[in-house]
Amino acid sequence: MNSKTIASGILRALSIIIGVAILLFFLYAIRSVLAYLAISAVISLIGRPIVLFLRRRLKFKDTLAVVVTMALMIVVFLGIMSLFIPLVIEQINNLSLLNIDELQKNLEDLYMQIINYFQLNDLDVKQSFKDYNLISKIDYSLIPAFFNSVINGFGNFTVGFFAVLFISFFFLKDSQLFENGILMFIPDSKEIRWKNSSTKIKDLLSRYFNGLILQIVILFILYTIVLVIFGIKNAIIIAFLCALLNLIPYVGPLISFALIIILTMTSNLGASFSEVIFPKTIYVVIGFLIAQFIDNTFSQPIIFSKSVKSHPLEIFLIIIIAGILFGIIGMMVAVPGYTAIKVILKEFLSENKIVKKLTKDL
Repeated sequence: MNSKTIASGILRALSIIIGVAILLFFLYAIRSVLAYLAISAVISLIGRPIVLFLRRRLKFKDTLAVVVTMALMIVVFLGIMSLFIPLVIEQINNLSLLNIDELQKNLEDLYMQIINYFQLNDLDVKQSFKDYNLISKIDYSLIPAFFNSVINGFGNFTVGFFAVLFISFFFLKDSQLFENGILMFIPDSKEIRWKNSSTKIKDLLSRYFNGLILQIVILFILYTIVLVIFGIKNAIIIAFLCALLNLIPYVGPLISFALIIILTMTSNLGASFSEVIFPKTIYVVIGFLIAQFIDNTFSQPIIFSKSVKSHPLEIFLIIIIAGILFGIIGMMVAVPGYTAIKVILKEFLSENKIVKKLTKDL
């Protein structure tokens, strides 16, 4: 091997590295567009069964079926937003008139009641908090500032909303749009297999995402019933947030559990801890656990087993591995990503013993 060959190899390697770096930088620069595309793809998968129903059963033209589907989805979205906007506006108005000193005093009183109720004085917890003065160090002004930042971000949300609507319309209208783009890189001899894989993936993921929506709706109803029964303020917002967090496998329910406890306790600031706050929190926690039991026993098995046709242990391991490698985002995309990979493997490597075992139910 002469110096010219070595130099040529080094230059080729450097060019590849520089090319990959440029590509990664470009993808980072257009990350918002990629997010719009991903959201639009999910929306198109959710709306796909409706479009197919309108086309096949009601004999709608393609464009009309997509327009009706998009209109239904927008109506549902606006209906959900109409429940929250008045409540959010009310909270923003309350925060604009918020007495920070009074809020701090109420939180300190709640903290002292908890310490006294559980008799934590002997553990020097009370003294340690006094020494570090943690309560007084909390910047309560961040609360209204957070809501102001949410309002300022509304403009970006509006741009993103209309961009997602536009892209989703064409994804629904021409379901082969993305597939045809992929086909440019697929050899002619493999096109039929890829088309079969693509159709199967879209069917499975459509059922999966619609199953997730059903799961969130069920949890939302259960949480709302529990919170309304025990008179928790802003029950609808709290229930929706906790149900939405369930999209994050395993971690989401833990976050929503902590969130529902904190919001339940702080919704009764100024009341007696032993007579009002603690009993009410216990009842809400029991209701939360019952809702989670129903979800884990009935909802999730139906979604994972029936929609993506994978064993619960298989799904658990995939989610954990994706979480370790890619964090929260990895956990959220683990199931649909794994499902797509299984379908492709079955189509192209159906004779492989491992693939045959993993995809026997597909």
